[in-house]
Amino acid sequence: MNPKPAPVATPVPIARPVVDRPDSGIVAVTEFQTGTAERQQALLDASAAAWTGLDWPRTMLSLTWLTSLDGRKALAYVQWESDAEFASYARTHRPVLTERLRAALPGVDLAPPTFYRRYRSARRPDAPEPGCIVIVSVTFDGPDEARQRAWIDTVFDALAGEPAPAEGGLSGHFHTSADGTRVLNYAEWIDADAHRAALERSGQGAIGTGPAWRRVHTFAGVASSDVTRYRIARSLGRA
Repeated sequence: MNPKPAPVATPVPIARPVVDRPDSGIVAVTEFQTGTAERQQALLDASAAAWTGLDWPRTMLSLTWLTSLDGRKALAYVQWESDAEFASYARTHRPVLTERLRAALPGVDLAPPTFYRRYRSARRPDAPEPGCIVIVSVTFDGPDEARQRAWIDTVFDALAGEPAPAEGGLSGHFHTSADGTRVLNYAEWIDADAHRAALERSGQGAIGTGPAWRRVHTFAGVASSDVTRYRIARSLGRA
């Protein structure tokens, strides 16, 4: 007798992903250049329509859409238990999603996702719900896993020595890309104004005023960095 297949997972709406959940083994991050708030919404609607006809993969933990506050970008942050089902997902789900997104946004660049693993997190224990998600992306001049982690550790050293921590910062979740070339920080803030105020107060493009932040900015091998403020537009989690 053939065994019964495992039941298909069911997604439910959630307020936000638990970024530091211990069963999240890999994260797929895809950034889209939308250009306008209207195209952001079209992207969200197309994704929602596509998923109504697709089974939720059993190892997929959450799917979160972020939309930039300036209307120019959208970002998909997808947590997986592992990459065990991703090959089959790419064969069965991605073509449907790609077709819907291309139809909704003609000319959109559908680059493949970048795969990350969370390395370190810091969170305020009394943190309220975030009103803004700040995504910090750092690209290095070549693959080096030890260097990725060393850069993140340098940030944590600066945070530990900060004489006046930013009041609006709620959490920071630092990820290293599987190819060894990038770091992504998924940072939760009380709101966008608090993040802007922290940068303005520091006067050095950081969220703190301490001298240790200079080591972050002058870290050898950093090729580029980008900071974008987002809001959570839609989030689904496995029931």
